[in-house]
Amino acid sequence: MANSTGAKLKVKIIIGSTRPARFGDKAGNWINDLAKKQSGWDVELLDLRDWKMPFFNEDHSLGAQPGVYTDAVAEKWSKKIAEADAFIITAAEYNRGPTAVLKNALDYAYQEWNKKPVAFVGYGSVGGARSIEHLRLTSIELQMAPVRTALHIMAPWMLVDDKGGLKPGALDPYVDAVAAMLGQIDWWGRALKTARSQK
Repeated sequence: MANSTGAKLKVKIIIGSTRPARFGDKAGNWINDLAKKQSGWDVELLDLRDWKMPFFNEDHSLGAQPGVYTDAVAEKWSKKIAEADAFIITAAEYNRGPTAVLKNALDYAYQEWNKKPVAFVGYGSVGGARSIEHLRLTSIELQMAPVRTALHIMAPWMLVDDKGGLKPGALDPYVDAVAAMLGQIDWWGRALKTARSQK
């Protein structure tokens, strides 16, 4: 289904961890495959391993001076984020919070995130719940709209085989939650895309 502006909904899926043995790429690739089946969506997977930005060190606020960067990769990142209408982000949990690399990626843009919905796919001993709570607060400060339904994948280390791959059917119990989450991203993404086009 096309949205009211006549264009596809551009959804970026961000893998929010860069560790060698991460689970984020497995969750991210799985969500990516499901999102690509959504009618009227243009989906792109962004892996933070491919975006080697320094820790935020600009001498000004990106809210005050948007688009002004000293780092070329960060500038390219902000332009990639600007393309999107909505986001789905995988969220590992480190010490009750999100990964530093993901927080840094969020900090390296501002207006490009504004007035767009975001959903989170958490994983860990409590399904990434505490990380997602942090990320909801950060996304609100970035003037995003975090959707209600998040995905909380419990004990991900039990879902992989001895070669590090997903066991067959390991994520099947989460299919209904994913459907609800994608539906909310679709509704909010289309509503906010229309609203942004009318400013």
